[in-house]
Amino acid sequence: MSRSITLQSVEELGGQSSVLARQRRDHEELDRLMHRYESGGLPSAERQQTLKDIFQLTFSHAFAEETVLWPALRRLAPDGEELTSQVEEEHQQINELAIEIQCTDPDDPRHEQLTAAAFALIRQDIRDEEDVLLPRLQQALGYDAARLRRLGTTWETVRRTSPTRPHPAVSRRPPGNALAGIPLSVHDRIRDALRPAPPGTSSARPIAAVLTTTVLTAGLGFVLLRNRRSRAR
Repeated sequence: MSRSITLQSVEELGGQSSVLARQRRDHEELDRLMHRYESGGLPSAERQQTLKDIFQLTFSHAFAEETVLWPALRRLAPDGEELTSQVEEEHQQINELAIEIQCTDPDDPRHEQLTAAAFALIRQDIRDEEDVLLPRLQQALGYDAARLRRLGTTWETVRRTSPTRPHPAVSRRPPGNALAGIPLSVHDRIRDALRPAPPGTSSARPIAAVLTTTVLTAGLGFVLLRNRRSRAR
């Protein structure tokens, strides 16, 4: 039986650049941010910014999974369809909860109830991926470190150019999510970059972020086109 990636060394996962090691690092960062939000010791504005950081990482991470990893698992594993359908449903529920949270005042008790429900789903999603889906993908790839590293590079490229906000109406699968993801990513990341800068921060930083977003999104389009062509051959 495949072992959870939480129990494996970095070497067993295929190295630092392996998709499994990259996934685990993102999961660890999400866990850290959720505990920070739940600690109760943050000023209100900082607490809400932490919540935004959680969702930005969650949605870019999940989009890259849905675009790169889960299609690979469906192609390679006989049970891939069943496994990915469950985790895609979790992603959809998180999207819907995030929309509700955004429409609720932080002082409303329902805001905390919705946030707790979203965090519970994120944690369940992490457990399902680390204990079941990712070990299954590792097994389907024959524990081949080179293949895991190549997949990690593609996944990271997509993650860095993915939407960072909830879009529950967008398909959870290619090609629908990939085609919608490019304009949504530009829209989301420009909004992220142009949020008010802290006092004393240069306004050049948001402008640079917008330019970087444009370049990275163009790169995402190239990667997706290349992947579609290679699968067609």
